[in-house]
Amino acid sequence: MKPEDLHRLVTMQMPYGKYKGRLLADLPGNYLNWFAREGFPPGEIGRLLALMQELDHNGLKPLLDPLRVPGQR
Repeated sequence: MKPEDLHRLVTMQMPYGKYKGRLLADLPGNYLNWFAREGFPPGEIGRLLALMQELDHNGLKPLLDPLRVPGQR
């Protein structure tokens, strides 16, 4: 993980699928867990989804709150 990855989680939107347009940091845990079971996509998006799943699974999502842009959710 790179430090800038945490910033990407609160600024990058899901590019496709049921949650297209939602910030990666706001994806529901069951969706992230589905990727963990079925396999993350290749490339940066897969790496970031895996990181977000790990944060969510371990109850660490609140650590991203200070990185959020005010008014963005």
